Amino acid sequence: MEHTIAAISTPNGVGGMGVIRISGENALLVAESIFNSVSGKKISEMKGYTASFGKIIDEGQIIDEAVALVFRSPHSYTGEDVVEISCHGGMYITKRVLRAVLSHGAKPAEGGEFTKRAFLNGKMGLTEAESVMELIAASGSQSARAALSAMEGSLRKRINGVRDELLNLAAHLAAWADYPEEEIPEIDESELRNGLLKCKSELKNLLSTYDAGKVMREGVDTVIAGRPNVGKSTLMNLLAGCERSIVTDIPGTTRDIIEETVMLGNVPLRLSDTAGLRNTNDIVESIGVKRAKERLLSAGLIFAVFDASSPLTEEDRQLIGLLENAPAVAIVNKTDLESKIDSDYIRSKVNHVVFISAKNDADTKQLENAVAEIAGTSKLDPSQGILANERQYSDAQKALHSIEEALTALDMGITFDAVTIIIEEAINCLLELTGERVTEAVVDQVFHRFCVGK
Repeated sequence: MEHTIAAISTPNGVGGMGVIRISGENALLVAESIFNSVSGKKISEMKGYTASFGKIIDEGQIIDEAVALVFRSPHSYTGEDVVEISCHGGMYITKRVLRAVLSHGAKPAEGGEFTKRAFLNGKMGLTEAESVMELIAASGSQSARAALSAMEGSLRKRINGVRDELLNLAAHLAAWADYPEEEIPEIDESELRNGLLKCKSELKNLLSTYDAGKVMREGVDTVIAGRPNVGKSTLMNLLAGCERSIVTDIPGTTRDIIEETVMLGNVPLRLSDTAGLRNTNDIVESIGVKRAKERLLSAGLIFAVFDASSPLTEEDRQLIGLLENAPAVAIVNKTDLESKIDSDYIRSKVNHVVFISAKNDADTKQLENAVAEIAGTSKLDPSQGILANERQYSDAQKALHSIEEALTALDMGITFDAVTIIIEEAINCLLELTGERVTEAVVDQVFHRFCVGK
């Protein structure tokens, strides 16, 4: 029998309300032992989806006023009896109520244990369970839509479509091989090949969404680079929405890397404003320039800033040379001034070029579109279901590899028995992805990164 668990499900800190969640066979009795409703009705007598107002009492002392909300098995988040106690927010009160709950028979929940129980009790699949933390961690509207879509089963439906196609092929192959006396129609090789090609195409499409989805969820390391006084710090402040970098007319003001995380459209950017790229005898500034060059080599995205009001310098051309094979946007700044820059040269070397005046609260829509195109998020439809993590990606990749092996086997004229075994390997990978056939170790690995209380 699973023990009854409890945890605080709201963030630690001062707030209007704190929630203590209790789940398990004895959840109602545990809550009842510390909760006295003003109506006199016991929690064990309450129907599911009903609430009661009362007081939390422990060791004869009133701790707080609270609301107890009851969910009865199996119609709860975990599939077990659940009680959620809503008390006044604040670190002391919520922890004191949790202590009372634990002293009356509940055990502290581990990270993700509520959602783990929901999965084990068949309330959701593994991909839906993983999407819970993706939704909590979502930093933008697209990542939230993707997580919510996965919670509603969009990814599982895509995987199940491929799985069902493979199951039909494998079942026909097995029946034809095992029961020849039943006069089962012989396998049409072209039909088998077309079915495998269809599954291959769908998995390749699904795998192609992973990198863009990862950028949407986790963001991208972005370096703002350029020679001194082209407007790097002004751009940083514009995107951050506050005075994050010091801006002066004195070259070399920024000497170290200044970092800030911002949202540009639907893409989180971990911005780094770097020292101006130039040769200098200043020891401190030269260290900053060295660090800036190192960041350029490891950046996931480069915002290369140029001054529209002056001709390209040797430092500008050296920077442009670094952008040719890098994910980069050339930002021609100070467009409010007379243009003296050779913009055609920049366009000939860099695929994405935008023109702004960062000083005058520039419209960043052009920059937003360029970033979305580079990151691949411009064509991403989160509602269609996308892979959310390395585990899912790995299982989908292994399934694709097996399908490609099956196609190669057909080309080589290998027997259908061998092809059937390879198809079954692909099916097993997809079943592991959705959690229909998964080891305890994989389940533990999935839930170890969950927060306590969820």
